[in-house]
Amino acid sequence: MTDHSQAMSALLKRRHASEARFQWGGRIAIFVALGFLALMMASIGVKSIGALTQTYVALNIDLRSTNIPKDKIASTRFDPIIKRALRATFPVVKKREEKRRLYGLVSSDASYELKRQLLADPGLLDGTAKIWFIASDDVDLYIKSGGIDAKWVGGKLTAGQIGWIKTLQDSGNIERRFNWQFFTSGDSREPELAGILSALVGSALSLAVCFVLSFPVGVLAAIYLEEFAPRNRWTAFLEVNINNLAAVPSIVFGLLGLAIFLNIFGLPRSSPLVGGMVLSLMTLPTIIIAARASLRAVPPSVREAALGIGASPIQATFHHVAPLALPGILTGSIIGMARALGDTAPLLMIGMVAFIVDVPSSILEPATALPVQIFLWADSPERAFLQKTSAAIMVLLFFLIIMNLAAIVLRKKFEQRF
Repeated sequence: MTDHSQAMSALLKRRHASEARFQWGGRIAIFVALGFLALMMASIGVKSIGALTQTYVALNIDLRSTNIPKDKIASTRFDPIIKRALRATFPVVKKREEKRRLYGLVSSDASYELKRQLLADPGLLDGTAKIWFIASDDVDLYIKSGGIDAKWVGGKLTAGQIGWIKTLQDSGNIERRFNWQFFTSGDSREPELAGILSALVGSALSLAVCFVLSFPVGVLAAIYLEEFAPRNRWTAFLEVNINNLAAVPSIVFGLLGLAIFLNIFGLPRSSPLVGGMVLSLMTLPTIIIAARASLRAVPPSVREAALGIGASPIQATFHHVAPLALPGILTGSIIGMARALGDTAPLLMIGMVAFIVDVPSSILEPATALPVQIFLWADSPERAFLQKTSAAIMVLLFFLIIMNLAAIVLRKKFEQRF
């Protein structure tokens, strides 16, 4: 073998070794990224498990002795009845401070829960009934921790309270159930009562407004710029600004919405209408860029063939080019909507950070959004909100994954059709 052949062989070995190192470097980077992602998901998932169950406390309530008329249930205060039942369960409790701690075993919603059950079944007033009430957040955390010392829970439970809890456990008056209320109720200042329904509905209404505004406008703008607009300084100026807007921080769009939609036009603050309009401003550049790229990817022969058989430019675009570009347009639109679903900063600027309990029924009513709800719960001092925050994050990630899967499925479906 000549010196030249040996040199070339050594060069090829170094090149192959370099390519192998590069490939392994890429694989290691992917594995590390997936490892961190799995660690994050596992950490959030473990913390969210506690939010899926709720502790309930049963009290035997003598309703016959209350002498409440059935037509007066809605106007009756049931707090004294709940307190009397707790004192009857633990008659040794005499001091005022101990009574206050005893009343703290059940949620502040206990009186309303009793009223709801009596309104649903007034016949309960004719005797003694065993009623299940949601436990307070401290009791709930203590039960979920497996009965570990109260200092681990947060130091809010005394030895007496732990003794009462164990007495209730031994008598079968404490149990854990699936927390349907997390998915069917709105926000609350009490962790054991807080749910995500109002935030989910607010996010859905905002995304609906965003889609109705941004999708047709973005697609039509992309079609005009790519297929019909003359190539001059004005269109070049528009293209540069659209590309720049796609990189603008989302909070800037929130400031724009605050200045225009709220201060100038006077639209209702904290409403999904304004939230959707702000999100549409943020999503438009992404949709336009994705749609233009999809239109540009259609082979020129399609346009030429359509024009060659007598189709007008509009017919060639909307009958032949746009259908072929539809998979990419839908993918870019759904990805833009997914970004809008998970964004918080623009919604904070227009007041959707307000404390909203009721579920909005229209786009003009005050509402919040799921990312904003997560932000509010993460900032709360109560430890029970940590589980609710983690569970809300998992719900948000679930919807983001669903939207991305929908983008993939729609792209494959329309690619096969056209």
